[in-house]
Amino acid sequence: MTVHLHHGDLPAGLNLGPVVAIDTETLGLKPQRDRLCLIQLSAGDGDAHLVKFANRDDYAAPNLKALLADPKVTKLFHYARFDVAVLKAYLGVDVAPLWCTKIASKLARTYTDRHGLKDLVRELLGVDLSKASQSSDWAATTLSKDQLDYAASDVLHLHKLKATLEMMLAREGRMHLAEAAFKFLPTRAALDLLGWGEDDIFAH
Repeated sequence: MTVHLHHGDLPAGLNLGPVVAIDTETLGLKPQRDRLCLIQLSAGDGDAHLVKFANRDDYAAPNLKALLADPKVTKLFHYARFDVAVLKAYLGVDVAPLWCTKIASKLARTYTDRHGLKDLVRELLGVDLSKASQSSDWAATTLSKDQLDYAASDVLHLHKLKATLEMMLAREGRMHLAEAAFKFLPTRAALDLLGWGEDDIFAH
């Protein structure tokens, strides 16, 4: 595994292929309050590219924004609902098309209620992920090696998870439901940002 750390944007000309695994690190779980600090990306080749943002004035990132909005590139997440909202709030970009391993897991793995990334990677890929650096200061001027390795690990396995979950969804005849849910995710994220995070708009 090689971790490439970039500051403020991806380098020009970087090609991460037709499906890019993406994750974000923030200072908390409220996008309006807790700023975006780091974005991790991987082409599924064992390498990770991390983009670090120094402060609230550091979100120009034209190369990264172009990738996120590229209709020819599928953006692959685990729990896309949060990441898509954060990327909209700080980069002002509507991320599409996208694929979410957490939603796919909930539709395919109905035999369990454990749909976290650590659980998925352990069961489907036989890999144990360390979450020791999950709660740490992602706005620090210098990130530790443990932080960088943790951040990278969140995107390095998503392509393999996607392939396995696609087979499970197809087997159970639920791929169309997953695809419809993925298309709705940007709207779900927009509702979250506007204050409907805890409300079920489909309820009576």
